[in-house]
Parts: sequence; C-alpha cells; structure tokens
Amino acid sequence: MTAAAPTPITGYSLCNALGATTREVVAALLAGQSGLGPCPLDVPFETACGVVPGPLDAPPASLAPFDTRQIRLALRALEELAPLVRAACKRWGKGRVALVLGTSTAGIDQTERAYREWRQTASLPPHFDWDRQHAAHALLEVVRAVTGAAGPGYVISTACSSSGKAFGAAHRLLLAKACDAVLVGGVDSLCQTTLRGFHSLEVLSRTACRPFGASRDGISIGEGAALVLLERAGDGVAALLGVGETSDAHHITAPLPDGSGARAAMEEALRRAGLAASDVDHLNAHGTGTRLNDAAEANAIAQLFPDRVPVASTKGYTGHLLGAAGATEAIFSIVAIERGVVPASLGAEPLDPALPVFVARERLDRRCRAVLSNSLAFGGSNVCVAFGAAS
Repeated sequence: MTAAAPTPITGYSLCNALGATTREVVAALLAGQSGLGPCPLDVPFETACGVVPGPLDAPPASLAPFDTRQIRLALRALEELAPLVRAACKRWGKGRVALVLGTSTAGIDQTERAYREWRQTASLPPHFDWDRQHAAHALLEVVRAVTGAAGPGYVISTACSSSGKAFGAAHRLLLAKACDAVLVGGVDSLCQTTLRGFHSLEVLSRTACRPFGASRDGISIGEGAALVLLERAGDGVAALLGVGETSDAHHITAPLPDGSGARAAMEEALRRAGLAASDVDHLNAHGTGTRLNDAAEANAIAQLFPDRVPVASTKGYTGHLLGAAGATEAIFSIVAIERGVVPASLGAEPLDPALPVFVARERLDRRCRAVLSNSLAFGGSNVCVAFGAAS
C-alpha cells in the first residue's frame, strides 16, 4: 500500500486534570506532574480522579439550552482553537470544513442530575432537554455554532477508542476529498455511571493508577477535552501520517491476551504511514493500569518493536479520559514531536518485570520524528494513530 501524503496538523488545544489551558497542560506534562486527586463525586467507594481545575464558564445565551459539563469542557478547549477553525472556514469555505468528534459519556452527567431531582420531586427539572443535553449530537451542534464549520459532521462513540477512531474517520474524509479541513477530537466529563460501572468490574483503582507498574490495580477516571485541526495543506506543527483500526471482538470487556488485535492496528497504521517499525521513536500506549490491558498491550508492542521503542502511558497524569483519551494522547504525541521529549510514565516504578517493553520511567529528551498513539476499547475496538514531524 502506498502511503498517503502527510496531513498537516495546524493547531490543537486541550484541557484536563493537568490544567484548564493548553499551556498549563503541556507544562505539567513536561514537568512530570500528576493531576490526579480525590474523586469529587458522591460515590460509596474510594478512588482517584482527574478533574479539570477551576470553574468552567457557562455557554453564551444562544447556547444556554445545551448547558452541561461536557459542553463547558468543549467550550473551554474551543476558546483557544476556534479562531484557527474560523480561519480555515474562510480559507476553504465553511462547507469544506468537517467535524469528527468522539465521546463515550456524552451528557450522562446532566441526565443523572435530572434523575436525582425526579426522585426527590417526582418531576424533571424544567430546563432539562434530553436531545440538547444528553444526546451525543448536542456536542456537534455546539461546535458547529461556535466555529461556523458546515461540512460533514458526526460523533463517534466506541468507548475508549472514540476520539482515536475520529482521526481515522477524519483522514478518510480528507483522502476522499469530501472536505479540506477537519476539526477532530473528543470530550468527556466525569459521571456516576462510569465510576460505578468500572467499580463493579473491579478494575477501578483506589489510588492514582500505575500503568505498567508491578503493583498496578486498576484505572483512574478523568475528564477533559482535546481538539486537533487537520488541513489539506498549510504550515503544520506536526503531521498525521496514518491510522490503523481493528476489531477483534474477543470479549465484551477483556482484551485478547496475546495482544494480536492491538498489534494488527499498529501494523496497519505503519503501513498506511509508510513507516517501518524501526522508524518509530516513541509510542504513547493505551496503558490503563489494569493487569490484563497492560499485559496484552505490552505483548503486542514487544512483538512489533524488538528494538524496544520507548513506551509511556500518560494516564498517570490525567486519568483515563474515555472518549477524550485518544485525542488527548494524540496531542501528547504531537508535543513529543514538537519538544523532542518522551514523558515519564508516571506510576510505573517499580516496573512489572513480566512486561517485555521499555517503559520510560523518567523523562527522556530525544528526537521524536515518528510517534504512535494507541487507543484500545471494550469489545476489541482498537486504533493506532501515527504522527510525524512537520515537513
């Protein structure tokens, strides 16, 4: 397969537990600071969470019916990137700028609040609007209204691979010439359903998660928003090279133990990017901190990269952002290319000796010309996104 031309990444923005702005998030990542802390929600168990710091502004009056925490997170990230998206609309035409966004929880938090009020008063809050506050497409409508982008648009919800798969969908739109620019990303907020669900599966850590660590005992949940602007041409900070996607459907929650589904996604990303395994300088792993996920992913990486590419999971910084994880870790991969740094994989010390991979337990300052980012979801939905330096 002939590799497609690199797609310039002309801007990005994000917010998560490391900070409310892109600058704050990147500074904390490079400093090796974790944003995980006590869970702010009323749950009957102890766990650590990644919460976006500070208050989040309400939407403008024209978007007030859409007001949820998810939308407020999206608007926080859009504050920085919206001017670039509007500029892309002027350059290419509004109808040529697409939107592909990922989410796992959508507005579940708002529906939980409405349900609690219904239990207490026997009526739903007068302001509750399921279509504008719970449904996944509400996110798309708000982003359209703020940016003016009027091209193809849809929301992907495949649990933890949602915004990773959004890159694959965006790349296909560009290759098919259905658009000339795509705003791609993901947004998810904390909610009771997610926390209680993972707790019921017995994979929720009581403390900050420890991906690839010998004493890892589960995940930490986080929230955030991450947005990336792809354009057919332009001065990019980095480039999207290729995306590999697989669906192994091994089990509703557990990964294939040998990691073959994840390996196939990485191989496909390399093929589409025109890269050899030896070209990869760093791999941002899915690395949730569960016993099964980390073992399966480590097996896949070891099979494909016998030269022991530096691996890091950044979930020890932000927690697992679910539908926003893929886009967040894509930006961290772009930062690795821009800054020439592999971030330390927080929580990995002491490393599990049974995992046959080179986990960066301290920050590595080194040139990163090509970086892979993995997102592996329930049901065997796997995606690997390949990024490269700007040409």
